[in-house]
Amino acid sequence: MLEGKAVIEETDMLQAMQHDALDLDAKALDFLDVTESTDIACFIKKEFDRTHGPGWQCIVGTDFGSFVTHCSGCFIYFSVGSLAVLLFRGSAAP
Repeated sequence: MLEGKAVIEETDMLQAMQHDALDLDAKALDFLDVTESTDIACFIKKEFDRTHGPGWQCIVGTDFGSFVTHCSGCFIYFSVGSLAVLLFRGSAAP
């Protein structure tokens, strides 16, 4: 289990969706006792697909870079301790 409070680094999500993302991360870490980054990402992605519609992508880890295209209002990047979470709904460029 990671200690610490989630810190939102960047987002364009509505507050309710941000809250969902942080709650799902906490649930994976605390209640499910999931410790593998891939398992955390899978859990968050599947729950967001279920509750907010398909097309979500989730990357979890301690050291990664990214450059993504996302739907407006569907991006959040936050950290909990040393663990970073990037969650977004992909978008194709016109």
